[in-house]
Amino acid sequence: MKFLLDHDIPREIQRVLHRDGHHPLLLTDVLPSTASDQEVFEHAIQHDLILLTCNRDDFLSLAVGRDHPGLIVVIRRRTRIAECAAVLRLIKKATLKGLQGNINFA
Repeated sequence: MKFLLDHDIPREIQRVLHRDGHHPLLLTDVLPSTASDQEVFEHAIQHDLILLTCNRDDFLSLAVGRDHPGLIVVIRRRTRIAECAAVLRLIKKATLKGLQGNINFA
């Protein structure tokens, strides 16, 4: 699966996704650090990337009521290991079919 990781997503999640065979792109690798949330979301849509973010409020309002490749809101946990495990559990449980076009929380 192809993912776009917002600037607030820990690098450990990128590494875990890559090791699991996915294609995680860092926001800073494809857009300037000054890109607005709207620009980030549009980039994800245009390139068919599932967006991972911790920025729940802004991206939920952008995603509700429109077609998009998928949004995963990562909930902050006590450890990075717990965050990585929650993301991987969601991906394995939901599969691409459950992620595409949906809003999920990990």
